[in-house]
Amino acid sequence: MSTTPAERLAALGLTLPSVAPPVAAYVPAVKTGSYVYVSGQLPLVDGKLQGTGKVGDSVTVEEGAALARICALNALAAAADAAGGLDAIVRIVKVTCFVASAPSFTGQAQVANGASEFLIQVLGDVGKHARSAVGMAVLPLDTPVEVELIAEVG
Repeated sequence: MSTTPAERLAALGLTLPSVAPPVAAYVPAVKTGSYVYVSGQLPLVDGKLQGTGKVGDSVTVEEGAALARICALNALAAAADAAGGLDAIVRIVKVTCFVASAPSFTGQAQVANGASEFLIQVLGDVGKHARSAVGMAVLPLDTPVEVELIAEVG
């Protein structure tokens, strides 16, 4: 197994993307003390939203989990940018996954697993975190998933 997060990303055929510019009045991430707080990240690839709709309606759990993975990659990029690099991330402390859900959908945790499993795959034990998975009526740009996180840095 690759030993560094960058090597693990490369093994997945990925690199950290450029941090997406904010779509409103906020910044992508804020470093304060030993922590980086990352704003909610959408499933954007090269500036293009990768899906719209509600999970449990037009979006499947599997599609939602794949979108959450993209969100987590974008959140990791924002955290690394604020921290001074991927190697500066000591621990992912907390992840919150917001899931735009059909009224009867209750599988938010399975969607959030897309983000959580990705962070653990890339960061190993450092990627293990506390988490909330929250159902929402609607999210910005009609995205199915949004992920934010808190990272300890050193």
